Amino acid sequence: MNPLISKILVDVARKRLEKKHVGATVTKKQIDPLVKSFEVEISHAVKEFVFIIIGVFSAGFGLKGFLLPNNFIDGGATGISLLLRNVTSIQLGILLIIVNSPFIFLASKTIGNKFALKSIVAIALLAIVVHFVNYPTITEDKLLIAVFGGFFLGLGIGLSMRGGSVIDGTEVLAIYLGRKLSLTIGDVLLLINIVIFSVGAYVLSMEIALYAILTYLSAAKTVDFVVDGVEEYVGVTIISEQHEKLRIMLTQNLRRACTIYAGKGGYGTKGESYDKDIIYTIVTRLELAKLQTEIDKIDENAFVIMGVVKDLKGGMIKKKPLQDQH
Repeated sequence: MNPLISKILVDVARKRLEKKHVGATVTKKQIDPLVKSFEVEISHAVKEFVFIIIGVFSAGFGLKGFLLPNNFIDGGATGISLLLRNVTSIQLGILLIIVNSPFIFLASKTIGNKFALKSIVAIALLAIVVHFVNYPTITEDKLLIAVFGGFFLGLGIGLSMRGGSVIDGTEVLAIYLGRKLSLTIGDVLLLINIVIFSVGAYVLSMEIALYAILTYLSAAKTVDFVVDGVEEYVGVTIISEQHEKLRIMLTQNLRRACTIYAGKGGYGTKGESYDKDIIYTIVTRLELAKLQTEIDKIDENAFVIMGVVKDLKGGMIKKKPLQDQH
């Protein structure tokens, strides 16, 4: 990292520690872990912001270069916005903000305020891009509009998710309803989109609705490719020498339940096996960016294995209530 930025971070860490431990001498040993934490936070924030920016411009290209000029619609909150744009005189940028607002409020309650804040920024940027950036109309061929409009929109949605946010809020609703109704996220999204496409067929035309389904499928497959699946939960196995710090981070900071396996390393420094605790936890894929950031703060060399969890039953898979913490 830049020496000037490193110096600023050291000064900030020293002042924070001096404020916390009034009158005590602050040592380099105390400062270094806090500086490392700041550096990891900044580097991850920059990477996530780049993902969001690229995602916003990609989604804007899909909307203004393909779908919007040809009166096409898509699924989800974006599809609702496009549908309303076709039957009202309200600008698409304004509709994107209005339609997504309830979903972002729900995200703040079910996922976290940081995620909701990043999503607000991402959706606001998308609204600005859609309103002010003049993308060229690429084609009038309906098949190309459906396929490539869906592709660029899905690419934007997927990259925004990689950045720890959403620009289409219906997925948040799908996660919430999936927990309440014991349905998969795919089932809930399918039901939501059936309603949208049915309204589209009635208000616009059956042909537009059929092309909208193709647009949605193209976008959904692109999102799958970018973020490795739309399943709600991801199982994360963490192997690290700092397993106790990681356990505390998971249970106290992120309020996630975890399981500790008593394992053995197969090849130590002398070629012998050795005891090692292995942590296993389950998070939603929307929380992966935050989890990876927190792991890197503690141990950048931790061995992390992530796998899609297709079904769950029992156990503690939601966040622990604040009052349960001691």
